[in-house]
Amino acid sequence: MVFEAFEVVTVPFNTDGWGPPDASDNSSTSVAAANLLPNVPLGSFSRAEKLGRVADWTRALSNPSARPPTGSKSDTSSIFDFSAFAVDEGFGLANSSGNADEDAAFRLVDGKPPPRPRFGPKWRFNNFHNRNQLPQRRDEEVEAKKREAEKDRARRDRLYNNNRNNLHHQRREAAAFKSSVDIQPEWNMLEQIPFSSFSKLSFTVQEPEDLLLCGGLESYDRSYDRITPKAERRLERFKNRSFKVTTSDDDVIRRLAKEDKATVFATDAILAALMCAPRSVYSWDLVIQRVGNKLFFDKRDGSPLDLLSVHETSQEPLPEGKDDINSAHSLGLEAAFINQNFAQQVLPIPNVNEGEENASVAYRYRRWKLDDSMYLVARCELQSTVDLNNQKSFLTLNALNEFDPKYSGVDWRQKLETQRGAVLANELKNNGNKLAKWTAQALLANADMMKIGFVSRVHPRDHFNHVILSVLGYKPKDFAGQINLNTLNMWGIVKSIVDLCMKLSEGKYVLVKDPSKPQVRIYEVPADAFENDYVEEPLPEDEQVQPPEESSTEAETNGAAEDNKPEGQA
Repeated sequence: MVFEAFEVVTVPFNTDGWGPPDASDNSSTSVAAANLLPNVPLGSFSRAEKLGRVADWTRALSNPSARPPTGSKSDTSSIFDFSAFAVDEGFGLANSSGNADEDAAFRLVDGKPPPRPRFGPKWRFNNFHNRNQLPQRRDEEVEAKKREAEKDRARRDRLYNNNRNNLHHQRREAAAFKSSVDIQPEWNMLEQIPFSSFSKLSFTVQEPEDLLLCGGLESYDRSYDRITPKAERRLERFKNRSFKVTTSDDDVIRRLAKEDKATVFATDAILAALMCAPRSVYSWDLVIQRVGNKLFFDKRDGSPLDLLSVHETSQEPLPEGKDDINSAHSLGLEAAFINQNFAQQVLPIPNVNEGEENASVAYRYRRWKLDDSMYLVARCELQSTVDLNNQKSFLTLNALNEFDPKYSGVDWRQKLETQRGAVLANELKNNGNKLAKWTAQALLANADMMKIGFVSRVHPRDHFNHVILSVLGYKPKDFAGQINLNTLNMWGIVKSIVDLCMKLSEGKYVLVKDPSKPQVRIYEVPADAFENDYVEEPLPEDEQVQPPEESSTEAETNGAAEDNKPEGQA
């Protein structure tokens, strides 16, 4: 095949501007005409026309049928569409009107659209309304996402700050817990035991032996089991009651100690405080006396163990002012009086004459074997008896008190009859330590049933008048499993404390629960500590300043209630 040589033609130089020289220039017209290719149409050019894209690489090729009509404003590539021309045999361009067949047979080498990435972003222009729009550039979409994320973050911060400000206004400042006893400089701290060390303790004790049963029990009035919030019953007051003495002042325990019946002596309330120590929040203390080879666990006069804690394990703090009727101290006194009155009222003979004592209580002196040479004797209390299945069963009687529904979060009058489980679960959250100690005392006394009364104020601001809304009964072992009270762990705590105290020399010691940390400390104190003439002895309740809003009748009732201290007080 013979190819003709390619001849480079002369390119004329136009000194007046761009493009070929004007035809008026006779000197160069012949040269320009000779260099022009034949049959090439020259399109008119106007400087007013706008230039389009040189190449449109972002054009969607997936749907060629959606192409706008030729000549329309949206046809941005029409000026680059050379489909109206065809290749001429002379390497020129000719109009396609004469070569329609060749134009129809013309195809690009690869007309398929570029492959889509499998895990790429889904363009928004695929929607029906945006189908004909160009896809958004990647950097623009990234910036848009950043702006949206910034708006969401600002909105979340604004909501968080608003909620935090509302909680700050609604939630009161937490009360600063104080120690139950003033630590004196001359006291010597011997041990510091964190509650975390109590969690893994375990000790198995054998069945205890009943050494003595004292007192008398009245039968429980079963009509109180039918009380409902709609058929409430007013709580009565009893001015004359009996109360228990502490361990070392108990005549029976003294006699048992002389007879060498045991090595360790305590009461059920003291043992329950030790057993449930990891659940406690408020500060409390015990007096430990080592006399010879004997160990006595006592409580001092004015000890927090004489009262009943209220909302101890709640997240909502109580008012700090001691004169406030909803402070921890005022609620403790109120709960103790309610507990005593309830235990007396549910008996069939609630009315007593002036000067008489209505003492339906029995003391069980029981002995547990801690090891081959160590026995523990505890005085356990029972409050009532009832006939179940033709058998006499022993009961413990306790009362929970509702002082203000907005603190507890559950209104007993609305929920107690239909949602007892929710009410009990809420009380376990707010008063877990108190319920655990009641259960431990029922287990120590081997009670068949523990009756829990639900007592509420007549009005949230009236802390002298109360009503009984309901009374529920539970078996101690079943209730202990329900509140995750492990008997082996309880006795493991007692055994560890006893072993530690048996290593001490003779003298007086005090075990104090730290007011701000989950731990207990053991101090060595003087022999005359906590005596009547000791500087730490608190003033009697009737000598303390009464609230200004308290009437004369209320002050008289408060003083009488202080003279009749709760059961378990010295």
